[in-house]
Amino acid sequence: MMTTDADVEYETKTVRAVRGTESRTIKKWEGDGWEFVTQTPGKLQTELTFRRPKPKSRLLLWIIGGGVLALILATVITIDVVSERNAGTAETAAPSPSETISEPSSDPSPVPTETAASPEPEPEEVVLTPETSPELAALLVLTDYCSPDVAAFAAAHRGDTIAFPGYVGAMAPHNGATTRYDFLIGAGDFSETSAPGPAFQFRDVNATNDLRWVGAAPDSIGVGTNLTITASVGEYEQSSCLFLLDPVATAAR
Repeated sequence: MMTTDADVEYETKTVRAVRGTESRTIKKWEGDGWEFVTQTPGKLQTELTFRRPKPKSRLLLWIIGGGVLALILATVITIDVVSERNAGTAETAAPSPSETISEPSSDPSPVPTETAASPEPEPEEVVLTPETSPELAALLVLTDYCSPDVAAFAAAHRGDTIAFPGYVGAMAPHNGATTRYDFLIGAGDFSETSAPGPAFQFRDVNATNDLRWVGAAPDSIGVGTNLTITASVGEYEQSSCLFLLDPVATAAR
């Protein structure tokens, strides 16, 4: 018999992904057996909806199995009774008092049931901000960009997503390229007299697609441009004290 969507019950799941990481998130959940349905973009995050067929309850299988077993037992019992009656008719002597007929138990065996456990929801991706993470807030006001605290944060949060107000402190062509750059990113607002926080860097990126602009992109970008940075934590280079970030979303401010 052909099964249609109307015959299938689905369970749904909603996942939030940072803008620009939708494809990676969809691929991950499809690899776990979920079917992508819709997406609703927000300012910094996109709400993704997935579905998959609900696991079939094993209760029905137990009931069917129990019914078949009961039918087999009934058939065996009927055959035994008929055989005993035929044997009793053929014999001329009464059966020995030691001969007894075992009656089947009238109490049916309990049918075990099993309730399918609901899948545990996967934790949503968390974006660390100075407001939600005291550790990040402390990092952004450090006065020594080579502080061991920078290396410790990078090691503890490799691959996590952080968001903070920042600015372009310097930029230079990457290895002499004409359209790809290394951007030095500072924390807070641009200032010519102070530069707190780590020496963040976007390395080998162009100024358009790679920065993944949210909203209207500025006509130009250069030293002193204030930005809202959302990025994935990368490697901290001990030799240069550069803290590499991978852009997730960038907004002008």
